[in-house]
Order: sequence, then structure tokens, then C-alpha cells
Amino acid sequence: MTHNDLMHKRYFLFMTEFFAGMAVMAVELSASRLLAPYFSSSQIVWTIIIGTIMIAMALGNYWGGRLADAHPEPDFLYRNLVIASLWIAAIPVVGKYLIVGLSGVLMMAVNVHFLTIAAFLSCFILFVFPLLLLGTVTPSLAKYTMNNLGEAGRTVGLLGAFNTIGSIIGTFLPTFLTIPAFGTAMTFILFSGLLLVIAAIYFVFNGGNRRKIIGAAAVFLFCTFLGSGDSFAFWRDDLVYEGESVYNYLQVRDEGDSRILTTNVLFGVQSIMPKNGGLTGMYYDYALAAPVAAASQSEGKPLKILVLGMGTGTFAMQCHRCFPQVEVIGVEIDEKIIDLSHEYFALSNDVPVINYDGRAFLTSSSEKYDVIFVDAYQDITIPFYMSSKEFFEIVKEHLAPNGVMAVNLNMHANQKGSINEALCDTIRAVFPDVMSVDVRYGTNREVFASSGDFTAQLRVGTAALENPSLASLMSEIGNNMSAWPAGQNVLTDDKAPVEILGMQAMNGLINDGIKSYQDMLRKEGIEGVLNQLK
Repeated sequence: MTHNDLMHKRYFLFMTEFFAGMAVMAVELSASRLLAPYFSSSQIVWTIIIGTIMIAMALGNYWGGRLADAHPEPDFLYRNLVIASLWIAAIPVVGKYLIVGLSGVLMMAVNVHFLTIAAFLSCFILFVFPLLLLGTVTPSLAKYTMNNLGEAGRTVGLLGAFNTIGSIIGTFLPTFLTIPAFGTAMTFILFSGLLLVIAAIYFVFNGGNRRKIIGAAAVFLFCTFLGSGDSFAFWRDDLVYEGESVYNYLQVRDEGDSRILTTNVLFGVQSIMPKNGGLTGMYYDYALAAPVAAASQSEGKPLKILVLGMGTGTFAMQCHRCFPQVEVIGVEIDEKIIDLSHEYFALSNDVPVINYDGRAFLTSSSEKYDVIFVDAYQDITIPFYMSSKEFFEIVKEHLAPNGVMAVNLNMHANQKGSINEALCDTIRAVFPDVMSVDVRYGTNREVFASSGDFTAQLRVGTAALENPSLASLMSEIGNNMSAWPAGQNVLTDDKAPVEILGMQAMNGLINDGIKSYQDMLRKEGIEGVLNQLK
């Protein structure tokens, strides 16, 4: 088959459009997974990714039209595909180092909106250029596939259809197949390889320089080898497990006497297992105030406890250790986390865990519980539909008389209009009695809500405890709690700007701590910061 034969068979050009559309969406989704362990997967980060990519595609469309007019043969287009392919293949090799290095540099220069700026610059540097090149595909192919103006509408429509179908497949494949099965790095490599194959086929049949094709293949294989075996947290040496699921980047590590699950390489603890079987020293211990208070009204019956956002079962196991009669049910949306809970965190098979969304589970259930613990917020990634007045009304409907809801808020944020104020105002709009307490160590706040008198229930429950350590902690919680008054900042299913509010809170925490890292960077360099993060 000659070059003219290949170009006259326009199906090849349409297939180029198909695979280009597929690659754009695959790169976009993979970009979110590359950035999420460092910057979260909030709507703000998604906005940065989508906006940056749209800028690149718009510039590519404009430039591609000019290139097509200037170059009557498709050689220039397919060279662009080769360059885009190799750039995408290199992202797993250099992307993590660039993100960490850029973040270190910004620590020296930025005191406000650190996460937003770091995420935008990382996304811009890594993804704009290859997606700009992919943006040249559609206008170029419109030029090369059009035989006459009478078929202009049909030709452009076919190109759009092939691009859209490719984009659909490029949306579903990474999410449901390649990322969970092979990881983010191999997803970049896979779709990069598809682009390279398309370009190679063109040049082979066009009599192109085979040495250049072989050279491009060698670079691709080099990137495949280097990019497929690196860790997101490449500076850590205490990882027990690292992997990805449909929903999360997942990391299990040992730290002293504890085993920890986190979904972020830099901060945050989603679950913890004390190896000595005692209290965790974290917010999970404070949340035990909910079953302590509920037990005071249970009349000796087993407590029924529901955990929304089960994680690997920290709170459930604490309840089993601290109370003689409990029935704990967990709901966890991430099936991989459920698997890790049994493999690495010794979660008992006697604790049932349902793989489902927390709100959807409540909506489909008629059960009543003595305690419902809402622990579904990860740093600034807060599901808006589990923070609204409508959600807390559903929770209240599933509480037994004198039942207690506990909610873990991740960030101390006491200023007016903060995410904590909005969440507490929303809870107070549903429950008549709302109490809150800041966890002594860390940045968490625990909120307890009931239709009765939580303070009195906790006092009675604490007096009945036989565990002196737990009784002492409950007394401390009771002494430091404060009632939350009714407020006006109520979140609803229609209006819940949790991403903006959460980012403001996270920026505040980062700004408070960034000065120490700035001093460390000046004195010890990036190595000192990385050692501090170990």
C-alpha cells in the first residue's frame, strides 16, 4: 500500500481522529489521578485540569488550522503526534519529581493560595504542550479529508463523530479498566503508545525515515521502563502497600507502633491501627463520645452503630474494644479499601462492610441506629451531598430515640464563613442539640448532634465506664465541648460550596505551617523537607 493509497482511504484519517479524541480524555482523567495524591481530587483541582486542557485545545485548534493551510501534506501533523506521544510517555517519568520540586520552589515564594497555584503550574507545565499538539488534529484532518466543498458538512460531521466516540471510550477505559488494573503511569504509557502506533503506520507507508521511527520507539520503551516502577511518594521507605482504585490513590505505611492508611502522599490519615490495641491518640478516640453517650440510654441493649466512611475500620474496632455489646456496620464506597482493611488492618470478619455510597445506603434503608458516625470527608475533598441539610435530615430519620450523630471535620477553621461554621450551622438547622470539640493533637474537630441532651448523656455514660483511660478522655471532652448556636450559613443540595470553603481552610493551615518549611528549605534544601515528610 502506498502513501496515496493510504490517504485516499480516508478511514485512516478518521481513525487518527478517533484515537486522538480517545487520548485527550484518557490524559485528562489520568492527570487528575497524577495530581490528586498531592493536591486532592476536589472540584477545584478538576476545574484547574479541565480549564488548562481547554486552553491547550483551543490554542491547538487555532494553530492546527494555520498549519494545515501551510502544509498541504499530513507529514507535519503526524510528526506532532509523535512528539505528543513521547511527551505523554515521559509524564510518568518526570511528573512526580516536577510536582514535588515545583512545590518546594513555591514554598519559598508563595504564602497564599499555595495549593491552587502549585496545582495550576504543575498542570500547565505537564499537559499544555502535548494537548496543544493533539488540538491540531481536528482542523488539520478537516483539511486533508475534504475532497470538495459540497461534502464539507458531512466530512466535518464524521470527524466530530469519530472524535466523540473516541472520547467516550477514552473516558470509560481509564476509570473502569486501565487505572484500577494497571495504574496511572501505565495508563499514560498505553494511550501514548496508541498515538505512536498511528503515527508510525503513517510514516511507514509514506516511506518516512525509519531511523526516526525506531528512535521514537526506543524513547517510548525507555519511558515505559522508567515510568512504570516509581512510587508517588518516592522519598518514603516505609510503604507497606501503594496502589490505586477507582476512587483513590492508596498508601499503607508503618509508623512506629501504628499502621496508617492515607489517600494523600503529603498529609492526612484516613485510618490507623495501633499495634498495641489501645487508643489511637487521634480523632477516632474523641468520636467514642457518641457511643458512650448513647450507651447511657440503651438500657443494657447492644448498641447499633453505623459508620459512613468506614475506611479500614479504625472506629469500628475501637467500638468493639471499648464496649461489651455493639453491632457495628460500615459503609465504604471504595471496594479496594475494604480489601485492605482485612489484609493489612486486621478488621474482623464479624464487622460487615457494605460497598456503597453513604447517602444512597441511608436512602435505601429503614434501619434505626443508636450512633451514626459520618467520617466521609477527606481533607478538602468533601462530598457536597453528604454535607447538606437534606443529608443530615436523612441521618436524623435513621437515629433511634436518644441516638447520636458524630461528624468528623478535618480542619480547624474558626473564622467567620469557614467550612466548619457552614457544616455546624447546617447540622444545627436539623438537630436541636449540637456540641463540638477540637481534637487536642491535629486539625480535626468532632461534632455531636442529638435530639436530647448530649452533655447529660455523656456525663452519665462516662460515670459508667470501667476503662480509666477512656473515662479520663471522655471527661476531658465533656469539659472542653461547646454548644453550637443556630446560624445562617446553611448548606443545601442546591447550594453547598464546600470546595471553595475547604480550599480556604486548607490554605489557612498551609500558610500557618509554610513558614517553617521555608526556613527549612533555606537551611537544608529540598532534602531536608523530604526527610521531614518521612
